[in-house]
Amino acid sequence: MNMLIRSFLDYLRYERNYSDYTIKAYSKDLSQFEDFVKLNKEGIFRPEEIDADLIRNWIVELLDNKIAAASVNRKLSSLKSFFKFIIKQKVISVSPMRLIAGPKMKKKLPAFVREGEMDLLLDGDHFAEGFEGLRDRLILEMLYDTGVRRSELVGLRNSDVDSDAAVIRITGKRNKQRLIPIAENLKDLIFAYTEVRNQEVGKGEWFFVRKTGAQLSTGIVYYIVNKHLGKLPALAKRSPHVLRHSFATSMLNNGAELNAVKELLGHTSLASTSIYTHTTFEELKKVYHAHPRAKKEGG
Repeated sequence: MNMLIRSFLDYLRYERNYSDYTIKAYSKDLSQFEDFVKLNKEGIFRPEEIDADLIRNWIVELLDNKIAAASVNRKLSSLKSFFKFIIKQKVISVSPMRLIAGPKMKKKLPAFVREGEMDLLLDGDHFAEGFEGLRDRLILEMLYDTGVRRSELVGLRNSDVDSDAAVIRITGKRNKQRLIPIAENLKDLIFAYTEVRNQEVGKGEWFFVRKTGAQLSTGIVYYIVNKHLGKLPALAKRSPHVLRHSFATSMLNNGAELNAVKELLGHTSLASTSIYTHTTFEELKKVYHAHPRAKKEGG
């Protein structure tokens, strides 16, 4: 791998505090681009010699290889960040990315669970008895009630959960922290879970644990959520992120301000949160078209 790319990845890790997962994605994208450039430049990769035409040719090759537009745009975003970095390093003075437009994407609305369905699911009797059943129900309830990410959920420590103050402290992307209030029903479920956990497993550092007391993994959380959301046959996607979408959609449908939802989700910009306004608009259209007056011709 080129030394400038290595320096860029080190910058993301040690100065920007990016996660291992994000750095791995950047590394993969830039390595693919480096390989493409070498194939077209007689085995040489010199960032200062790269122009917009070469980048456009890479885009064409990616699309020809059936790489989705969303993935292509992610790779271009990695490339854009890399060129911004080497401008700061005074390797180049102008980024060739300024002349590049990525392929257009059809925006998909986030999948979410409707409030009535979620109530039936959470209040159902399909959860197991004892520690694991309480834990699994709390996982679904917390994801839905707070909108936290799966990685944020498994990263919760006991010290992050303050039942007396009715808040949880979340450590999000780039180690940014935020406080999220918890409702009374979630507070009661937390109390029930911790009481059983402390008796059967013991109290350690991590809030969500296995029977052995080890920290719960993101894979186990995915399995738990996928299994229980599978009881909603009309739901196409059944990942923990669907519950994050459901939280945001429910908040906006019930009158929450966009900025408030942005802060609760831990988004850095309103652009990331605003997609949920499209979701709520779709809901409003469905409600309207179900109205008897909407069914009348010319009405």
